[in-house]
Amino acid sequence: MNSSINDPRVTDITDSGSIRLGLFLPQYTKASDGAVTPHGAGVVGHGLIGALADRLNIEMQIIEQPSPPEAIKTLNAGGCDMLILGVEATREKLVDFTPPVIQFDFAYLVPANSPLQETEEVDRPGCRISVPSGHASWMALKRSIVHAEIVGTEIPDESFALVRDGEVDVFALPREQLIDYAALLPGSRILSKGFGYNVGSFAVAKGREQLLAFLSDFVADAKTSGLVKRILDEAELTSRGFDVA
Repeated sequence: MNSSINDPRVTDITDSGSIRLGLFLPQYTKASDGAVTPHGAGVVGHGLIGALADRLNIEMQIIEQPSPPEAIKTLNAGGCDMLILGVEATREKLVDFTPPVIQFDFAYLVPANSPLQETEEVDRPGCRISVPSGHASWMALKRSIVHAEIVGTEIPDESFALVRDGEVDVFALPREQLIDYAALLPGSRILSKGFGYNVGSFAVAKGREQLLAFLSDFVADAKTSGLVKRILDEAELTSRGFDVA
């Protein structure tokens, strides 16, 4: 590990001996042996906070959560120190965000027999779109969809099951996650044009101004030094629609 730094803004964290990053589904998967593997934005959060933990000479701890709303509740209850989270106006009332870290687009997945060819064709009467409630993709749909029906689920796997079983016409999620789901549904297609972009930042609980300032400085340094870009490239996330914000 690198030598520790002495910054009074994070004394409470360094004194505890660990920094706690909250990840929610589908930012990670968990194997039968309990091993947690980060995915997508979770890879970026894991890589950056892992590097920060080394810098602080402490351990990193992953706090697993089922959804963004539950993760935010845990953050505000003191159950973790930060999240990697899509910036949304409704969330800004609940948490404080660092400057942007990454960005990626939302997209649609359709089954093999779908007549839909372009994103513009999705918002029509009778079309049903599955999406996990409370996720940034769900919020983007709520702002833009006028005619189609939005079918919310608890977790992404449930949204995928609905399109797989023919109960909905379209599955909405960040593009990089849809690439993995498409491999589970032969013949399925991801529509080429996205329906919006998400900017991901670190989120901290309201009232933690010192931690927010510290993380904001860390994010700026991580972007300037190329650390964020290296994490994206090494995880092959750049080819999946991710970029440095």
